Amino acid sequence: MNDTIGWAASPGLTDYQAAVVAMETRAAAIAEGRANELVWLLQHPPLYTAGVSAKEADLLAPDRFPVFRTGRGGQFTYHGPGQRVAYVMLDLRKRGRDVTRFVRDLERWLIDTLARFDIVGEVREGRVGVWVSREGGGREDKIAAIGVRLRKWVSFHGVAFNVAPDLEHFAGITPCGVSGPQFGVTSLADLGLATSMDDVDAALRAAFEPVFGATAIASLP
Repeated sequence: MNDTIGWAASPGLTDYQAAVVAMETRAAAIAEGRANELVWLLQHPPLYTAGVSAKEADLLAPDRFPVFRTGRGGQFTYHGPGQRVAYVMLDLRKRGRDVTRFVRDLERWLIDTLARFDIVGEVREGRVGVWVSREGGGREDKIAAIGVRLRKWVSFHGVAFNVAPDLEHFAGITPCGVSGPQFGVTSLADLGLATSMDDVDAALRAAFEPVFGATAIASLP
C-alpha cells in the first residue's frame, strides 16, 4: 500500500451494474486500508441514470434506454459510447473531509483538461458540471457532468466527459434537471475537435495529477 493513485482504463463497453458492484467493492477496500485509491476510465452502453435528486418529469423517454436508480448526487444523466466516464475512488479522510472542496477539485480537473484542447470550460452557480459558452445569443452547453457518492469518506461514481457521444441520446432526459432554449449539451466532436479517446485519457491524467496527486497504471477493479 502507498499513496499513489491507481489509474485504470477498460476497453470496449462496460456493463453499468457490474461497474457499480466493482466500485462499491473497491471503495470498501479503500476505506478498510486494503486497497489504493483508484480512477477507473470506461465507457458504457447507452443508458440513463437517476441520482438522488432526480425528478420523474425529467425522464422524457422512459422506454428508450435502460434506466438505473443510483445513490450518487445529482439528477438524470446519460452515459453511452463516445463519452469517457471516470469513476473516482478517493479517500477524503486524508483530503480534509471537505466535500465542497472535493467537488470543486473535480470541476478544476475537468476545466484544466478542456484547457489542454484550447477550450474554455466554466462552472455556473446552481448548475452542476462544466459548461462551454457558445458564440451568438448567450447559449451555454454542458460538456461534462459530475455526480459522486461517499461511503465512509471514500468517494465513488465520478465524472462524465463528452468526447464524441450521440448528442441526440440526451433528448430522452432533461440533463441534470437544467432546461431552457439557452442550455444544451456539447462534446469535443461537436466543438469541431476530432480527438481520440487515448488523447483524452492522456489529457485527463495530466490534468488530474496537479489537483489530486501522482498516479500509476493499475489493474482493473
